[in-house]
Amino acid sequence: MKSNYLLLSALLLSMSSYAQQITVNFEEYEPKSTLVVPEHITTKAKFPFIDVHNHQWNLHEEKENLDKLITEMNALNMKLMVNLSGRGWTSDETKSTQTLSKQIEQIKQYYPSRFAVFTNIDFANINTKGWTEKAVKTLEDDVKLRGAKGLKIYKNLGFSVKDGDKLVRVDDPRLDPIWKKAGELGIPVLIHTADPERFWQPVDRFNERWLELKLHPDRKRNAGEKSNDFTWEQLIEQQHNVFKKNPKTNFIAAHMGWYPNNLPKLDSLMDEMPNMYVEIGAVIAELGRQPHTAKRFFEKRQDRILFGKDSWVPSEYATYFRVLETNDEYFPYHKKYHAFWRMYGLGLSDGILKKVYYKNALKLIPGLDKSQFPE
Repeated sequence: MKSNYLLLSALLLSMSSYAQQITVNFEEYEPKSTLVVPEHITTKAKFPFIDVHNHQWNLHEEKENLDKLITEMNALNMKLMVNLSGRGWTSDETKSTQTLSKQIEQIKQYYPSRFAVFTNIDFANINTKGWTEKAVKTLEDDVKLRGAKGLKIYKNLGFSVKDGDKLVRVDDPRLDPIWKKAGELGIPVLIHTADPERFWQPVDRFNERWLELKLHPDRKRNAGEKSNDFTWEQLIEQQHNVFKKNPKTNFIAAHMGWYPNNLPKLDSLMDEMPNMYVEIGAVIAELGRQPHTAKRFFEKRQDRILFGKDSWVPSEYATYFRVLETNDEYFPYHKKYHAFWRMYGLGLSDGILKKVYYKNALKLIPGLDKSQFPE
């Protein structure tokens, strides 16, 4: 009896010790799939493409910066990059105008067909007299005199732009002439409003963005009775109010308007707002986990979807190409804290790929060189 007890104790102790050795947390857990299926690692796009959502901060500096960028773009088959950060990130108007002008001059001199630059709006002094008129004039000059091809609105509108101690709404009436002027100039407005909806939810075991919020707690949003911040729903509604009030202006909703995980809803919104276009920057993980639904959406909305990436990490484009072009199954995303699930390819037709990769951008953004793209 005693020997059986000792044997059982030793067994339990051994099992406990083994369990302690194999303990891993969620951040560490990276299982290697044993699934054997066809793989098509795609590091270069099937067709030349335009990235409508990129941020470059040194195009106005040495030519070597442009040379390096062109080499990296060529490796991806990216024929044209849209730099949305034309005025840099400064409230010094003189400096930002110089940045925009020099960027466009450098591009014209060295690589005139490979880049397009969007301008930006500085909301810092929105509460001063004459601000709206000045902002409209600057936008017009940026397009007509300096050569900007569009307007990019950052997410600080709705998040941090204030009039006194009060947040400025995305649909603030003082901005109406800006949206109207963009339509008159024939340029698109690429606007980023809000962030993923889960950023406003409790950081608990039910939140799909738990790991991202754990690693980047500054991305957590708080709205409610004790906060002056807008809710996610309020921000999205404000953006849509702008679209509806300005039917003659084309708007590109960044990150699929934060509805990539609810494509039926996005589809209904695009019915409601014919001037609403979307780009896929930073949301390919959402599309890759719903290949059937996403493919149907692309087939229906093929004329109003544009390719975008956002952050400039050339190696990450492979995930986009693979999701859009192949029928591959169960392959990893490149950034676990965005997506701990696996991707599936949509296998889009050549006709749809061409529209997403370049035709829709050529239609929407004025003055691009079409000669470097096939029919």
